[in-house]
Amino acid sequence: MSRSSRVTPLRASSAARSSSRHAAKEDSPFPSALRAEHTLAALIEDAREAALDGNPGPAEPSDYHGLRGRLAAARDSLPPAYRDAFYEPFLAALEELGAERFNRILWQDPGREDNALLLLDVAHAILQNAEGYERVATDAFQEVVSDLYDGFLGAESRLGVKPPDLGTLPPLVKWGNPGMGPYTIPVDFTLGALGVKAAVVSLPPANAQRGLLAWTALPHEAAGHDILRADLGLKRELSAAIYERLRRDSLEPLARYWAERIDETASDVLGILNMGPAAGLGLIGYFRGLNAASRLGPRLRSEGPRTDPHPADVLRGYLAAATIQHLHFKARADWALRIEREVKADLADIVLEGRLVSAEAAKLSAAMVAEVLVTHPVTALEGRALGDIQNWRDEDEERVLLLSRQLLAGPLELPAALTRGTYAAHLVAAAVVAAMEPGAAPRQVHASMLRQLKQMHDANPAWGPLFVRYRGDAVPHRAYHPLPVPA
Repeated sequence: MSRSSRVTPLRASSAARSSSRHAAKEDSPFPSALRAEHTLAALIEDAREAALDGNPGPAEPSDYHGLRGRLAAARDSLPPAYRDAFYEPFLAALEELGAERFNRILWQDPGREDNALLLLDVAHAILQNAEGYERVATDAFQEVVSDLYDGFLGAESRLGVKPPDLGTLPPLVKWGNPGMGPYTIPVDFTLGALGVKAAVVSLPPANAQRGLLAWTALPHEAAGHDILRADLGLKRELSAAIYERLRRDSLEPLARYWAERIDETASDVLGILNMGPAAGLGLIGYFRGLNAASRLGPRLRSEGPRTDPHPADVLRGYLAAATIQHLHFKARADWALRIEREVKADLADIVLEGRLVSAEAAKLSAAMVAEVLVTHPVTALEGRALGDIQNWRDEDEERVLLLSRQLLAGPLELPAALTRGTYAAHLVAAAVVAAMEPGAAPRQVHASMLRQLKQMHDANPAWGPLFVRYRGDAVPHRAYHPLPVPA
């Protein structure tokens, strides 16, 4: 995220500032996640266990009249901006549907993969917030999603760039559908089908308690898919620029492969621009955990089937490392090298859509894609590049280091010295860094992160009684598609 407008200098005591300077020098380059003894092993196991948890979350609100009654009681739980843009349009859409057509939608989509998913997820996003499902984790989840979306729209460097065409309100969140992992239903679907002017982001219910690395997929969803789909023409323009760049360098097959996966590819890059290098490392660990849960082993996949809208795992790793090289902080080369080492440890023959691709070509193409996505000026953003609007700076890394230490120290509340200028993306990144410490307990770090995100959400004026959109002012897009379980 662009921190020029969102980060203020740390206001710790002089002793704390001295300690911070000493620590940064001692640990340089920070954070300590770069040290060899700081591994993802415990986090990968945490992700694997969470992926095997089949908790479906709240029962679906499939009774039309019961849903109408519950929604009536839920209205005042939402801030005014969401009542106007989300709640009222959904209520009007339900009224127009009526019980018979509502039931027909559910009957026609028994797998809850299309229109029924959209309808029920929008309902869940309202009801889970109103009825207090996983109250601490839900408010923490909402704070992260709001922060990520707000970060792209409210950045000082976005001045002169028009708001998104389809939505300026951050998504609402809900829990459910554990088999689908993290996903979003973007605003172009919610708006077109129901008149609802915000997206919905979902996490598996197990991630309310464990599976910390799933939270590093949230910038891919809320600052990736939901931004790309809200700005008309942005995705198409970026796809064309990628294709032309790789084609010009005689990488035609890879040019088409990357360009056709622009939604997932650009979402990965936007996620790292918003949450920094921990988001890239976190996704690598998360993919390993999901693959381990699918009995494929805790490794990144080197295969990219034609049917998978995501680039192969190892290409996403190379893309993360290349994107980090374009961030504006001193330790970027060290972070990129760390991620490249993780990819190399899992590397096998790279086969994309049945074609064998050399590791050198894959890595080179990822570097070109990252360069285009971070630096290419696009008409949809009034000639600005994504990396001009969002980036990660030394102030962000310093704050992540301080937050990771205090998460390990155990106070439930965010210290007053760190309250000003700390955003949700900082806390999630800090939790990943903290949980990599030798002997750290990921679930304990996770719980501390949730408490502090809840503290931030409670103080967020966008969720107060006034009409404030930001603190700074039916096809789901999944974060990952596991392969079928081997027989």
